[in-house]
Amino acid sequence: MFSRALKLLKLRRVLGACALLSSLFFGGAHAAPEPIRIAMIEGLSGPFGNAGEAVHRNLLIAVERVNARGGVRLSGGARPLELLRFDSKGSNEETLAMLKSALDRRVAFVMQGNSSAAAAVLIDALNKHNAREPERRALFLNYSAVDPALTNEKCSFWHFRFDAHADMRLAALTDVLRDDRRIDKVYLIGQDYSFGQQVAKQARASLLAKRPDIRIVGDELHPLGRVKDFLPYAAKIKASGAQAVLTGNWGNDLTLLIKAAREAGVDARFYTFYGNALGAPAAIGDAGVDRVLAVAEWHPNVGGAASERFYARFRERFPKPADDYVHARMQVMVEMLAGAIERARSTDAVAVAQALEGMSVDRATLGGLHEGTMRAADHQFIQPLYVSVMERAGSADVPHDNEGSGFGFRTVRRFEPRQTEQATTCQMQRPEGP
Repeated sequence: MFSRALKLLKLRRVLGACALLSSLFFGGAHAAPEPIRIAMIEGLSGPFGNAGEAVHRNLLIAVERVNARGGVRLSGGARPLELLRFDSKGSNEETLAMLKSALDRRVAFVMQGNSSAAAAVLIDALNKHNAREPERRALFLNYSAVDPALTNEKCSFWHFRFDAHADMRLAALTDVLRDDRRIDKVYLIGQDYSFGQQVAKQARASLLAKRPDIRIVGDELHPLGRVKDFLPYAAKIKASGAQAVLTGNWGNDLTLLIKAAREAGVDARFYTFYGNALGAPAAIGDAGVDRVLAVAEWHPNVGGAASERFYARFRERFPKPADDYVHARMQVMVEMLAGAIERARSTDAVAVAQALEGMSVDRATLGGLHEGTMRAADHQFIQPLYVSVMERAGSADVPHDNEGSGFGFRTVRRFEPRQTEQATTCQMQRPEGP
């Protein structure tokens, strides 16, 4: 009898162990929730690889913040975000190849921004893919591609832009330039692709309307990411006698241009879209003090407790000076995506897109770091803009420098969201049915 009881006890233990193994192997109560995957498709190698890596750091810390508070809350339980890297190598063809790879992994949310040309091909590809395969539809969240056409004639239900587009940025820059009565000659220079072409075209129109007395003494475009020596361009700028240079250049095309201008002794103010990051302040040095201006939705010296807390957390996570490239809009983009998924109670692309439309962030979001509204008509995020000027770190209103350069930026003027908003020509085509 004792022997029989012992056998039964052993049998129960074996069955219990089998049940535990079944739970572990076949997704029982202790299985980790499936992550919500985000594909970052960006040039992580080549001439603009540094810009791609800088974006990755911004998105990574935003994803980590969402996951640290438990992830995205859904009816079946909270799910973490997972950021996947896809290297486009700065090529439109590779961008499309990486999109296919992401979609093959059932990724529903794609992020890109460091090229308006690449953004345009992504929008076109997703328009076709989502119509052809409605069960695998995906959204494109754009953090930096600023060609105005992307939320005007090329607008798409599947595309959301979280950066101010080029005409919005340019309007802020030229408002500040207009008020500088020392300037009557301006040189325009930019990268030869859709974004650079749009900046040159709109800059002429804007300056003519705001300051008809200003002369455009130079207007040229150069190949994107292929110029290694900008001294010939700097020599032309110096010879023109321009008191101001207006450029939308970014990445190495900006830092090499500014380095060359310094070496050539160019005596002009630089009105830039991106002069406050990616090596530009260090390249400019003392020559940029009170001379290099930039426009952005945020910068480390905007002031306020929320901004200081956010910037301190970023620097703690990425302490190397070279990693000091921070954007509030990328943080807001990830937060709004998480919020839209929760509001939609689904990761379905249509439901999340509808939740994003009209969504606002205010002073209660991210501890008061930023504010703005995703306009439903064209999926353009409407937010504040700051025009700032380069100063020595430690001077008035400049407690922080950029990339350990010893130089930071001081706010010249803040533009409220209602001041940055512009009309749209978008005729949104919305999907039919579920």
